[in-house]
Amino acid sequence: MVTSLDPSSQLFLAAMNTTEQAVQEASTQLSSGSRINQASDAPDKIGPLLQLRANLLQNQQIQTNLGTAQTEANTAESALESAASLMDRAVTLATQAANSTATAASRQTAAEEVQSLQQQMVHYAGATVQGRFVFMDDQSSGAPYTLDAASPTGVTAASGAGTLTKLIQDPAGGSFSAGQSAQQIFDARNSDGTPASGNVFAALNGLYTALQNNDTAGIADSVNSLQQASDYLNTSLAYYGTVQDRIQDATSYAGTYGTQLQTQIGQIADADIPSAAMELTQATTQMQASLQMEAQIPRTSLFNYLG
Repeated sequence: MVTSLDPSSQLFLAAMNTTEQAVQEASTQLSSGSRINQASDAPDKIGPLLQLRANLLQNQQIQTNLGTAQTEANTAESALESAASLMDRAVTLATQAANSTATAASRQTAAEEVQSLQQQMVHYAGATVQGRFVFMDDQSSGAPYTLDAASPTGVTAASGAGTLTKLIQDPAGGSFSAGQSAQQIFDARNSDGTPASGNVFAALNGLYTALQNNDTAGIADSVNSLQQASDYLNTSLAYYGTVQDRIQDATSYAGTYGTQLQTQIGQIADADIPSAAMELTQATTQMQASLQMEAQIPRTSLFNYLG
């Protein structure tokens, strides 16, 4: 390419172009707060930066999920605490009704209260958070249990009452169980499907039936069944305490990990504002000085020698 510029002018323009680029780069960093505004700014940093940002987004999603899991675990714990209180009341009613001084009328009154306890227990088994049943998988459409006087346990189970496969992702790696199913907690079963020791619904219904029939022996027998069911509920309550602890640990880890990721991203991508400001000042000053010097250079041509 043929140019009419002398070598001195060409050098001047090249230097000005470099200075203008420095001004533009410093200005962009100051306005955006980032030292990487396009891939060409740091090609070797793009891959690591994208990976760090992906890790941060994943960690933020895990934190959101942990918050939901914490709410559900808290709701489950509250429901189980209330259910355990119901069982304590049932034991008290059974003990009083088994006393020789109890009458058929007092036992009938106790039966009515036990029926209310059954209704409340069904309610706690169907505890929800934002429309989701905490003791069932999300795809379950209805409550895990409904009252059924014709059933030996006094209730009928929904198809999903025995399933809770939800897992909580641990930001440190792996996952852990989100809890127990309604059937595991309230409706323990033997391998042949019959009610097992600790079956909450069966224990309550056994007491209700005995009270209705004024069956002194049956009422006395129900005290032991109710106590076993109460102990079983407290085991589940302790289990949810463990789940809450794990969620809290995972939440703390996710918070620390998120801060580490943000720091690493900042070290790669964030602009050094003081340095960028100084670079802008220096480059601008240099550009102005160069223009002034260039303007002061004498200009001669062939016409200066003709005359």
